[in-house]
Amino acid sequence: MAGTGARAERAANPPRPSPLWALALFRSELTTTLRRWRTLALLGVLALIPILIGVAVKIETSDGGSFGGGRGGDGQGPAFFAQITNNGIFLVFASLAATLPVFLPMVIAVIAGDTIAGEAGSGTLRYLLVAPAGRTRLLLAKFTTTMAFCLIATLVVAFSGLVTGALLFPLGDVTLISGITVSFDEALLRALGVAALVALSLVGIATVGLFISTLTSSGIAAMATTVGLVITAQILDTIPQLHAIHPYLFPHYWLSFADLLREPVYWDELVKNLGLQGLYVAVFGSAAWARFTAKDITA
Repeated sequence: MAGTGARAERAANPPRPSPLWALALFRSELTTTLRRWRTLALLGVLALIPILIGVAVKIETSDGGSFGGGRGGDGQGPAFFAQITNNGIFLVFASLAATLPVFLPMVIAVIAGDTIAGEAGSGTLRYLLVAPAGRTRLLLAKFTTTMAFCLIATLVVAFSGLVTGALLFPLGDVTLISGITVSFDEALLRALGVAALVALSLVGIATVGLFISTLTSSGIAAMATTVGLVITAQILDTIPQLHAIHPYLFPHYWLSFADLLREPVYWDELVKNLGLQGLYVAVFGSAAWARFTAKDITA
């Protein structure tokens, strides 16, 4: 009888998983994500973009001319492309500026949209919930994995741009947007800071994708919906008549990372961007938790 009572007590009060178990769950989720062929293909495409940009700039400037006919400073944005031939480190900034509006957020949208819905669609979500993690810990592991992937994807672009720039163009002291010249070491630190800012700029859409993933059991539907939101937000952000809502759209401050390349640094839009991304994380992260913890898992 005593043994039966002890078993009943353990069933009613199951042991709580240790923090090390939660860390192992995150490591398992991240490893599984990075081992998928789809993920590797997406990262490969991101790594290829800086190479294509670098080769294009090298070919166009092989006769001694400037890239784009010298149109780098026409007010269309930071003149990163026009500076690549002078210093290869600008290929890092140009690549991030080129991939941030479309390629990076779409890759993040695909990964985030598939986090929960992909498991549900393949029938493995129920088996994950059998583990002693609980739904909250599992969702937190999925969320952390998605955030880590934001950083990994950004670093892939930055590293590819740095290596390609070093191979095709000279490196040296860097003249910032404000006209101040800094050492290459300081510029490299600023490039790392820019990559971190770009990664943080993606956490908003990543959290939205995670929330959408809790609403459906179709990974394809979740990914398509998240990608559609990225495109829609980008379009809305270009319509002048909708200027009132622009500051609340997650991509509005994405290119503010250029302000880190000024001396002194312009913090205004950088802070607004981080605050906006934090707001999206708080709102849609809470919505994802509320939905996932109450969801009836049938697959």
